[in-house]
Amino acid sequence: MAEQVLLPQQGNSVESCILLQWRKQVGDTVALGEVICEVETDKASFEVESTAAGTMLAHHAAEGDEVAVMAPLCSVGQDGEQIAESASATAALEPAAKPEQTGAAPTQPPAAVASTAASAPQAAAALPAADSNGAGNASPSPRAALRAEELGVSLQGIAGSGPGGRVIERDVVAAANGPLTPQAAAPASAANRSAADGDATRQVPGAPAEHHTPAAAQTELPLRGIRKVIAARMLASLQQTAQFTLHAYADARALIAFRARLKTHGESLGMERVSINDLIMVACARTLPDYPALNAHLLEDRIVQFGGVDMGFAVDTERGLLVPTIRAADQLSVGQLGRAARELAARAAAGKASNEDLAEATFTCSNLGASGVQGFTPVLNPPQVAILGIGGIELRAVTDRYDEHGEAHDVRHVPHIALSLTIDHRAVDGAPAARFLAELCRRIAAIDLVLAR
Repeated sequence: MAEQVLLPQQGNSVESCILLQWRKQVGDTVALGEVICEVETDKASFEVESTAAGTMLAHHAAEGDEVAVMAPLCSVGQDGEQIAESASATAALEPAAKPEQTGAAPTQPPAAVASTAASAPQAAAALPAADSNGAGNASPSPRAALRAEELGVSLQGIAGSGPGGRVIERDVVAAANGPLTPQAAAPASAANRSAADGDATRQVPGAPAEHHTPAAAQTELPLRGIRKVIAARMLASLQQTAQFTLHAYADARALIAFRARLKTHGESLGMERVSINDLIMVACARTLPDYPALNAHLLEDRIVQFGGVDMGFAVDTERGLLVPTIRAADQLSVGQLGRAARELAARAAAGKASNEDLAEATFTCSNLGASGVQGFTPVLNPPQVAILGIGGIELRAVTDRYDEHGEAHDVRHVPHIALSLTIDHRAVDGAPAARFLAELCRRIAAIDLVLAR
C-alpha cells in the first residue's frame, strides 16, 4: 500500500517550508532514509529523507511551492500502484493566503501561510478545472486557483508546468502578464486588476481613449521564506517599540593600528583575519556587563538583564538578513571571537545555519561601514532593548586648544568610526544609553588596553 512522506517539523516556530528541489522523480526507486528533496525554512535549507521504500508514485508539491509542516510531500509504494484520490490531492501543499485587509490594493501576491489539509481542496474545487486543451486532467493547485480568482484569469487554456501538467501559481501569473485573450481576461476587482496586471490600463469613464505604451518588463517575487520573516519582524519592531537612536564617533587610530599589526604579524597566532568588526564586537561585549540595562530583553511585564553577553551580528546572505549569535562573547579572546564569527557567517551564507546558531542574542551589532555607509539608524531586534550600528571610518577635524576668543588652534584630522546606538526607550533611558556609548568610544580608542584585560 502506498505511503505518504510528510514534511517533518523543523523547530517549534517553523510552520511551512519552500520546496527547493526534488531529488527523486516520479518512477524513481526510493530507499528508506534516502534523500528525496531539499526544502528551505525561514532560516536554513535542509534535506528531507524518505520514511518509506518503493517507487516514487507521485509528487504532491512542485518546486517553488510552500508546504505546510506535516503535510504530504509525495507518495511512495509499489510500481504501478494506484494511489487514492485523497492521497493524490495537494491538501495543505501550497498553503493559500488571503490578502491582508489594508486600505490599499496589494501590489504583489500576498505571502503564503500554512493551512489545514481540509481547506485547500475546497478552494481548488470552487474553480473550474483546466480542460483537455490546456493543463490536462490534473486539477489546479489550491494556490493557483486562488491566484487565478484574484487576478481574474480563467484556468482554461493555461498549460501547467507542475507535476503531471498541473497548473501552479507561476503558470497563472505568467498567463496574467502575457497577451490578454477573452479567456484570460475574466473580470476582476479594480484593485486587483490594476495591481496584478502591469500591461492593463484603466480608462477613466467619459475620458477620451488614449494610446498607452505597455509597462516595462517587471519581476514579481512572492513574499515568503526568510524575506517574509524579515518583513514581519521589522514592521513589528518599529510598530511595537519606542526606538530612539544616539550617534557618536570613536577615535579609530588605535583600532586601525592594531588591525594593521594583526594583518602583518598575526599569522603565526592565527589572527591575521581578525577584522575591525571583530575588534569592535570584543570592545562592545566587554563593555556591556558594566551597563546591564543595555544587555537585556524587554518582555511583556518585565525586563530581564543578563550577566553574560550573547552577541548577535548581522550577516548579509543571498536569502536575506540573518543574525547568528556568538555565545559568551564577553568571555572570548579576539581570536576566538573572530573565528566564531567567520564560522557562523559561513554557515549562514551557505544556508546551513542551525536553530542554535540563530538563537536569540542579548545584544546585536550591525556593520555597514564596509559597504561605504558612513552612518545609519539600526532597527531593534526585539525582545532585545539595544542594537549598535557600525558605520565607516572617516577623517574628522579635532583640536585640544582654543584661545580666549574661542578660536581653535592646532587643528588636525583624525580617523573616527561612526557608531549609532538604537534603544527601546520603554526599557532604557537616554542618559544611561549615552554613558554606555561614550564608554564604548573610549574603549575603542584604547582597544589594545581593552584586549589586555
